[in-house]
Amino acid sequence: MEEERLMAPAELSEDGEIERTLRPRRLDEYIGQTRIKENMQVYIEAAKGRREALDHVLLYGPPGLGKTTLAGIIANELGTGFRATSGPAIERAGDLAAILTNLEAYDVLFIDEIHRLNRTVEEILYPAMEDFALDIIIGKGPSARSLRIDLQPFTLVGATTRAGLLTSPLRDRFGIIDRLEYYDTAELEQIVKRSASIMQ
Repeated sequence: MEEERLMAPAELSEDGEIERTLRPRRLDEYIGQTRIKENMQVYIEAAKGRREALDHVLLYGPPGLGKTTLAGIIANELGTGFRATSGPAIERAGDLAAILTNLEAYDVLFIDEIHRLNRTVEEILYPAMEDFALDIIIGKGPSARSLRIDLQPFTLVGATTRAGLLTSPLRDRFGIIDRLEYYDTAELEQIVKRSASIMQ
């Protein structure tokens, strides 16, 4: 049985459960990235105080530094819903439209590998980020018409390991842009100790 486990390419259900248990859920549980955490706390409190959606957030940096975890924490701190997807998974404009129209007010939409979004899909995202609206073309040729669908206000959190591959129009629509740094030895030690204490 153990031998099968070692060879299995798929994640087992208990693996996902352990990972969810170990992930920090609040900013004060998140180790490292001190500057980002302090700034994010201010941004979140300001958005909650104004009763507005948090500015869209772009997180970039090498893999494994906690971009996905931080996106989940942002939703938890805001007290909103959290939807996660990835750039390559959103193949058509209709896929993105379906996701956006199903968001509740102030939800956090997390798009991992946002630099891999299809350009057509990315263009649909522009008015959604700026005006909380979708512009959809119905029909073709001379009879085509444009339809605008209002969306609930939401926060897009995009994550990428390749910030240089983002187009300027997309990057310019993020109000908060943060680079995650590597952890130092003391922070890594804290992370290991925290995980070990949870798993006991």
